[in-house]
Amino acid sequence: MLKIKNINTYYGKLHALKNVSLHVSAGEIVALIGSNGAGKTTILNTVSAVTPPANGEIHFDGMLISRLSPDAIVKMGVSQVPEGRQIFKPLSVEDNLELGAYLRSGAGERRKDIMKDKDAVYALFPRLGERRKQIAGTLSGGEQQMLAIGRALMAKPRLLLLDEPAMGLAPLLVQEIFRVIEELRREQGTSILLVEQNARVALRVADRGYVLETGKVILEETASELLANRDVQRAYLGKDRKEIWER
Repeated sequence: MLKIKNINTYYGKLHALKNVSLHVSAGEIVALIGSNGAGKTTILNTVSAVTPPANGEIHFDGMLISRLSPDAIVKMGVSQVPEGRQIFKPLSVEDNLELGAYLRSGAGERRKDIMKDKDAVYALFPRLGERRKQIAGTLSGGEQQMLAIGRALMAKPRLLLLDEPAMGLAPLLVQEIFRVIEELRREQGTSILLVEQNARVALRVADRGYVLETGKVILEETASELLANRDVQRAYLGKDRKEIWER
């Protein structure tokens, strides 16, 4: 579904991604593992055209998307949930979800289909349904993360780019978020490219993973192989991270 080939991305003179190649197959969850500054978020931003690549190619469903605008990429079926949630805090939960469907509304899609998808988000996240009229900025951190994911789902993506969905959340909320991630793949066939600092949790739900270091992919293996890899264990799978999943 997604194929990235030899992309290089810069922030000014900083060479953030160096000849990165990876792929995500249909219905697959792929985790990006690495320390802060390794280039994980930059990969997501490059795919979604927030930070376009200087060179290299990105294909989605066989079509070259490297030079498309962010809105065109969303229309093709790629949605990103950014790090730090970045919801519209002055607006209600319902209004945030409506904005997620903005491009669909502009395409003349039937209103009842958008309403049906909004109800599906409330089914995934019952807390949002209970707070649909509440101002988004007054939600808890976990609820705001649910809203950020729900807003992205309103664009009906076939590929979801998730950036640090567990950041700052209590263990029980981490489990709830990752339950939904698994359900999206199982029930809707959504492909997911996942950035998560908690590598153990990410690899428990992923099919495969890539390890990044200073803007380069240094290892690609199945999730089970990465979990068993001694070097990966020492660098990214400390005991403190294990506790979050096992509580």
